[in-house]
Amino acid sequence: MPQLTLVEAVNLALKEEMTRDPRVVVLGQDVGRKGGVFGVTRGLRREFGELRVLDAPIAEIGIAGVAIGAALAGLRPVAEFQFADYIHPAFDQIANEAATISYRSNGVWQCPVVFRAPCGAGVHGGLYHSQSVEAYYGHVPGLTVIVPSGPAEAKGLLKRAIRDPNPVVFFEHKGSYRREREEVPEGETLLPIGQARIDRQGDDVSAITYGIGVHWARQAAAALEADGVSVEILDLRTVHPFDREAVARSVQKTNRALIVHEANKTLGVGAEIAAFLAEELFDSLDAPVGRVAARDCHVPYAEAQERAIIPNAAQVVEAIRRTMAY
Repeated sequence: MPQLTLVEAVNLALKEEMTRDPRVVVLGQDVGRKGGVFGVTRGLRREFGELRVLDAPIAEIGIAGVAIGAALAGLRPVAEFQFADYIHPAFDQIANEAATISYRSNGVWQCPVVFRAPCGAGVHGGLYHSQSVEAYYGHVPGLTVIVPSGPAEAKGLLKRAIRDPNPVVFFEHKGSYRREREEVPEGETLLPIGQARIDRQGDDVSAITYGIGVHWARQAAAALEADGVSVEILDLRTVHPFDREAVARSVQKTNRALIVHEANKTLGVGAEIAAFLAEELFDSLDAPVGRVAARDCHVPYAEAQERAIIPNAAQVVEAIRRTMAY
């Protein structure tokens, strides 16, 4: 199997799906000639032509609207937004149109479209290039929200998302684009939507996370192993709908839970999971549910201030030690 970065894995997924299904098209700002601001779509226009890899103007609501119309016309569009921060102008099209089409038509119409965007901080991108916005879209019925943690996950989940009959919002952490290489299977390697995976087995505490949070949890688990603390890492993969059964199995096993994500803490994905644990698994908990997340403010440009805002592995270690103290 080839050793790929996350960027290369997403590119391979798009290439394989465009080869397999002529209905798959890609559109967005600079996705054609330039190959995307991060190079995710590099080479696709040369291989599949400008009718299937379309450069769009700087008009996110238009990109989303065209993608929705193309999906209703029988295509399988993948719409790229240069940064997750830029997806906000398209919120009306995504939340009010794409997410509601099946419901409004009593299941007669489907909207098979994928909205892709790089998310997250840690690259000194400042205010308009650093947001983690998955919670906004996870609040909308009819949308599936996916945040992969690594190259193999990204490829298998994106291929499945492109084939899904309903709209999917797909966020890739830009700080992970070239962070690591791992073996990525070629061909028909589809991963299930809505199903979490155990990234690391453990017995003492469950670290429930997704995206870049998986990397922080791995570092924390390795550091705590020397202290005899066994950390189980549950990679949600799909943020909405999240895998309640997998969360329940892990917490019933360890009796402690820590939720880790980069997005702001207040009203974030972790709050919903914590509420689920309190409502459904209270008797299984030996300690309060912990959360590690970004501070409730905008991400600054200055490196020192950015480090003070976003989480890291040391904070995960500290939070797990507090949890284990009960």
